Amino acid sequence: MNSRDRSLPVKYADVEAAAARLAGHAHRTPVLTSRTVDARVGAEVFFKCENFQRIGAFKFRGAYNALSQLPDAERGRGVLTFSSGNHAQAVALAGRLLGIQTVIVMPEDAPPVKLAATRGYGAEVVTYDTRRTTRDALGAQIAAERGLAVVPPYDHAHVVAGQGTAAKELIEDRGPLDWLFVPCGGGGLLSGCAIAAAQLAPGCQVVGVEPEAGDDATRSFRTKTLQTVHNPETIADGARTPSLGKITFPLVLAYVHDMMTVSDRELLDAMRYLWERMKIVVEPTGALAAAGLFKRGDAVRGRRIGVIVSGGNVDLKAVCRAIG
Repeated sequence: MNSRDRSLPVKYADVEAAAARLAGHAHRTPVLTSRTVDARVGAEVFFKCENFQRIGAFKFRGAYNALSQLPDAERGRGVLTFSSGNHAQAVALAGRLLGIQTVIVMPEDAPPVKLAATRGYGAEVVTYDTRRTTRDALGAQIAAERGLAVVPPYDHAHVVAGQGTAAKELIEDRGPLDWLFVPCGGGGLLSGCAIAAAQLAPGCQVVGVEPEAGDDATRSFRTKTLQTVHNPETIADGARTPSLGKITFPLVLAYVHDMMTVSDRELLDAMRYLWERMKIVVEPTGALAAAGLFKRGDAVRGRRIGVIVSGGNVDLKAVCRAIG
């Protein structure tokens, strides 16, 4: 891990401030354990279950923290974001709670359950064809035309700080950890949780886990140069991000100890294992960290392990086809 630069855009004090803003608005999600999982990996494992968070995913933390800090003028004009689903729902709900109009740019092939939920929270949804344009380009165009503030899914200091409250709660509730496995798409959750772990459990090894098809963060971590990927084909729809961001990339380099990838098969096996053994509904992206833990093997034996279960918004038709 690199030495930490005081100039980094998010610090633990920002995570603490986010926790205060979220109090009474976000759920303090449960931490579950399983004797079966402990026996399988030979360790004591604590699952931070963000599938029980509002909108069914950790994303509500960052969205609410970001929208709640907007100046009055920007609140009045409204907010735009772009997302395949969970951040879309999170911004839509946060906007409804705070009285802010929201416009969400989503791919046409986003999971129907996430499209429906986003509209259900009151957002205006604009869909696009991923083969013809990018969400960033379309989002920037619409924001400029309408004068909307943009709150991106991960590359935003207030979003990162909000996501870090998940690890903050986990360590506060269950004590210091030796390892922490965190899903990685654009790095907002990973960098925020790594910042919290560095403060509350300094000896904790933080590992980011992403799908093999979308391995840009792992390549970026290894080369120390920002790498990209274009519309990766993976069942983990929440991790189909093109790259780490200008904010999250330096934070990952500074606070994260390792990155790894898992195949879609390993991911689906881990998801089904959590369904069957722990009786919790987890979406494929939400099972990334668990899949990473199961793949890690002997390195974690005898240790105290944290696993961030990032969400539970399952597209049942798509998942059942993949499992079948």
